[in-house]
Amino acid sequence: MSHLNKGKILYVEDNPDNRNLIRRVLNAEGYTIVEAPRADLAIEKLESEHVDLILMDINMPDMDGYTLTAKIKGIEKFSKIPIVAVTANVMRGDREKSLEAGCDGYIQKPIDIDTLAQQIERFIIRSTNG
Repeated sequence: MSHLNKGKILYVEDNPDNRNLIRRVLNAEGYTIVEAPRADLAIEKLESEHVDLILMDINMPDMDGYTLTAKIKGIEKFSKIPIVAVTANVMRGDREKSLEAGCDGYIQKPIDIDTLAQQIERFIIRSTNG
């Protein structure tokens, strides 16, 4: 297990099994995970925690990830936080729809846990260098 603190990630995901898996994988890689099972809680967490990146599930029952992404990007103090869409949507145009909503990247479900940490690291490095 890594003891480096690579950053703090807000994971917005309504499925507890997905949250548990991603938390375990990314904790082992040195990331701190803050979880939000609903859109309203995501905004609350952003108000109380400094995060380096947001992993955004697109298909949630209360508010879809596209709408929540646009809402977060519309709040000045959160607008620079990179948001990565996490979705099982594989329809033509879904990646583009994520980017149009304000997402900085896109990870397709099922998530490849062997490469997830490297993907996250690239998004964080890109945001700090950009």
